[in-house]
Amino acid sequence: MTYQLTCSIPASQIHYEIKIGRHILNDLSKFLKPFGHKFALIADTITGPLYGEKIKEMLLKEGLEASLFTFPSGEAYKTRATKENLENQLFEKGLGRDTCLLAVGGGVVTDLAGFIAATYCRGIPLVMLPTTLLGMVDASIGGKTGVNTPRGKNLVGCIYQPQLVIMDVSTLGSLSREEIKNGAVEMIKHGLIADASYFSYLALHSDRLLALESAILQKAIYESCRIKKEMVEQDEKERGKRHLLNFGHTIGHALEHLTHYELSHGEAVAIGILVESYLALIKGCLSQHSFDQIRDILRKYALPLRLPRRISYEALFQAMILDKKSCHGKPRFVMLQEIGDPFIPHSNYCVPIEDELIKQAVEWMDHALCGN
Repeated sequence: MTYQLTCSIPASQIHYEIKIGRHILNDLSKFLKPFGHKFALIADTITGPLYGEKIKEMLLKEGLEASLFTFPSGEAYKTRATKENLENQLFEKGLGRDTCLLAVGGGVVTDLAGFIAATYCRGIPLVMLPTTLLGMVDASIGGKTGVNTPRGKNLVGCIYQPQLVIMDVSTLGSLSREEIKNGAVEMIKHGLIADASYFSYLALHSDRLLALESAILQKAIYESCRIKKEMVEQDEKERGKRHLLNFGHTIGHALEHLTHYELSHGEAVAIGILVESYLALIKGCLSQHSFDQIRDILRKYALPLRLPRRISYEALFQAMILDKKSCHGKPRFVMLQEIGDPFIPHSNYCVPIEDELIKQAVEWMDHALCGN
């Protein structure tokens, strides 16, 4: 079975299809017909040999022009220097505005390749081919692109929508269980901010989803993509409702940066979800019962919920100030009042929290999640 969604941005007349199925990369050349005959594939040193080479050869056999460019795998290489190096390689190959860029990989690849597509020759067509669960349910939809800097994560980038997203769930069989859990965290987040029944579905089917049972997996990916694309359609530039997609990320991104990416994105955001839920609990927004349900589902997905070392309040606060939701030198947070029901006072989708409560939550995080 193949699922299909269309993401439509009314203000800009942008719309693109999101296809979800098994072995649909075999039909890639058919899907790429509207994008001409010249393609540049961007992958990392893992997804290049796994999928990039095969896709390139398939396109060449169809009489299309295809070149593969790779960079070292890992968040540490999602930088301005890597972007420049890849752009220079594209120029050396003589590729121009008639080139369509194919992003083949997980979130690091799609973020970086999307940023290249947005700026190369002032913008070239972009097709996302996510090969990780995290890439499918989060990074490949919505147009967020960017790179990390020494000051923080994703601080340089832009919003640039793809023209097609193809999710072949057969690629997930090559992933470690840890990588599957990374993607599951974003799926849990979608249920928490938008759909209590989906949250319950994920809680009920945790074992089957982690085992990559096809029907469960495709249904869950579809529901996450539906939630994300609906928020993007309402708020492409992240000025309002799209802030909800950052639940758990204010603390999560800061932890990634402060641990020098020793914590994976999923591990950091899982801790961020738990600590920001605790923040909602002590602020009086979220009930103890709901907080316990959130902690339980993170445990169901066997997320470590452990810090490699204690993180000082001062260091975390400084890192959170660089979060894109910050305002007037203060971090802001997405708050839940119930599962599937965020706290939105006066149409504010993220809110500042008293310093003392943040400090209390960080101290709880250190005691509860560091070495115990």
